[in-house]
Amino acid sequence: MEPLPEHPDFLWRTPEPRKSYDVVIVGGGGHGLATAHYLARNHGITNVAVLEKGWLAGGNMARNTTLIRSNYLWDESAAIYEHALKLWEGLEEDLGYPILFSQRGVLNLAHTEQDVRDSVRRVEANRLNGIDAEWLGPDEVAEICPIVNVSADIRYPVHGATHQPRAGIAKHDYVAWGLARRADEAGIDLIQDCEVVGFRTDGDRVTGVRTTRGDIACGTVALCAAGHTSVLLDMLGVPAPLQSHPLQALVSELLEPVHPTIVMSNAVHVYVSQAHKGELVMGAGVDSYTGYGQRGAFHIIERQMAAAVELFPVFARAHLLRTWGGIVDVTPDASPIVGHTPYSNVYLNCGWGTGGFKATPGIGWCLADTVANGRPHEFVAPFALDRFTTGALVDEHGAAAVAH
Repeated sequence: MEPLPEHPDFLWRTPEPRKSYDVVIVGGGGHGLATAHYLARNHGITNVAVLEKGWLAGGNMARNTTLIRSNYLWDESAAIYEHALKLWEGLEEDLGYPILFSQRGVLNLAHTEQDVRDSVRRVEANRLNGIDAEWLGPDEVAEICPIVNVSADIRYPVHGATHQPRAGIAKHDYVAWGLARRADEAGIDLIQDCEVVGFRTDGDRVTGVRTTRGDIACGTVALCAAGHTSVLLDMLGVPAPLQSHPLQALVSELLEPVHPTIVMSNAVHVYVSQAHKGELVMGAGVDSYTGYGQRGAFHIIERQMAAAVELFPVFARAHLLRTWGGIVDVTPDASPIVGHTPYSNVYLNCGWGTGGFKATPGIGWCLADTVANGRPHEFVAPFALDRFTTGALVDEHGAAAVAH
């Protein structure tokens, strides 16, 4: 391959798509970019195209709440998310690019006796898997986050919380730009404004993808399109138990530093952190309807703000700055689908629900390994599509960021 031209004014090139590639990755968000990066970094595979129908990282990667943690219940989930967290801890050095990774910890609040039982169970499961976790009482919660209302006379009193000190946040845009820059430097083509509208097939193989910028032949295809994955699978005639829902979030005006950690609550459906610039970042539950609109309904915001003010009375006079929505793809067991499809050279990566951002480097590493070696990496093997027929589900509803 000829040396790449210098482009000091841009982080990556804007190439025209070539006629063929060894690997075509559909979806230019965090997962697609991470897969491209690790294909080059770990396996020396660089004849790769990342196809993005809009602008790079303009889907869920630009529309999430940036939380990173690994305190999931089941061994299978803990393994992939802990692998991701360990990669997060060295990602800035790996990329040579600032990502503002801040390990400020996460508190998952418990508001009922059943919450307490479930939370203590998850803490013990985390410890068995070597993941940092502890159970805290209300007074200990207040020591870590003094602005949480731990009084006993509110609608949902705080009975305690799980705590993962190594959890944190990162600047999502910087993560995407760092991954894209490294992939581009390796010679991978990042092609924007290039929507996949169909596939060319020959028996059990996909021989090419049809795009709005022409047909592209391929050796292997990796589908990393998050909420639009079911649209692509419909083109291939592959059924999958996916539903796409809007998931909205919001930020406040800029405030002085007041919130030192991340606080999550399933019972009142809100999770809150404070971004580096000072705005409060708040998320809630998915909207109940299915759809592909990057927006949400007002009733979710209303409940979310009521919950936030109840947990954090200090926020009562904070002003809402803006809201937005992503499109999350959820499965019946709230766990992802990764691995083979009925097409021998097509790999699937979807169904991450609200956990996609935190998994970014981990799934990129594992999917790249899967594509390079033609078999599932050990950390993603439990998340095969056929588990919905074998019954080997990985039910993470209780430990997912919000209940699905």
